Amino acid sequence: MAQRTNSLAEKLDREALLKMYRQLVLIRRFEERCAQQYSLQKIAGFCHLYNGQEAVAVGVEAAMRPDDYLVTAYRDHGQVLARGTPPGPVMAELFGKATGVAKGKGGSMHLYDIPRNMYGGWGIVGAQIPLALGMAYASKYKGEDRVTVCLFGEAAVNQGAFHEALNMAALWKVPAVFICENNRYGMGTPITVSSAVTDVYKRASAYDIPGVWCDGMDTLHTYEVVYEAVERARRGEGPTLIEARTYRFRGHSMSDPGTYRTREEVEEERKKDPIPKLRAFILSKKRAKEEELDQIHEEVEKEVEEAIRFADESPWPEPSELYTDVYVDPIWPEKVHA
Repeated sequence: MAQRTNSLAEKLDREALLKMYRQLVLIRRFEERCAQQYSLQKIAGFCHLYNGQEAVAVGVEAAMRPDDYLVTAYRDHGQVLARGTPPGPVMAELFGKATGVAKGKGGSMHLYDIPRNMYGGWGIVGAQIPLALGMAYASKYKGEDRVTVCLFGEAAVNQGAFHEALNMAALWKVPAVFICENNRYGMGTPITVSSAVTDVYKRASAYDIPGVWCDGMDTLHTYEVVYEAVERARRGEGPTLIEARTYRFRGHSMSDPGTYRTREEVEEERKKDPIPKLRAFILSKKRAKEEELDQIHEEVEKEVEEAIRFADESPWPEPSELYTDVYVDPIWPEKVHA
């Protein structure tokens, strides 16, 4: 499959480009404030920030339809915000409040928004990949033209679930797109140490499906590559494996000092920041003026500040909530045949 198309990005109108830019800025500012709130002990447990990888979430979302399914790993703040979930309920979930998207029960690693077809944040490495296979198979079985997009880190491609799910996805030609967010470090382990094949997209050849990489620091290139794969799946031509080559600016989690990377390496990667890259494109195409883009930053700042206020003022869950949502109501035979 071709690595670059370029023409799709050229066709994006002003509204679409500004939406992308706003999403990038929102995710970045949200994550920056999450780091602050974590240090203030407002956020507990594990917290994996998305700084630097925003172009993947935004590019993927732009390539999907609202009724398509999305499932991802535990570095999930960016994906749920890109899907359109208001930042207030997301921040409230991180605070463990009753108004959170999972009623305060999931926290940072388990964000969901079922009405927007966002099916999580999954904490076990690679666990979401076979789930995505099942979701895509269900769409094919029911004759729907919905596509399931599944994101995971590069450490997940060495899990058995990855190989088993991609094999079945290829065999059944399910409408799925599997996207590896390769930020080069599985926790603190470089991919060169953990994987014999470091070009993740090449693994698609084992399942006779297309494999392609995209620049995961470039929102528009990510959008172009993912859009082609999504449309291919929607036409009934089966799954695609995409390797989005990206980089996280912070450690694996808030508790990670990141001593396995040099300061020089991180600073060099920061030069590829997706926000100024998209800003430069928008300005070069005269789709907006500097003042309009600056206004977006101001609006996002207020929006995130309001999200923190909302989370702060929201109530804690009632103790009785411990006993709700534990099991799904079973479908008894009489209900099935009623």
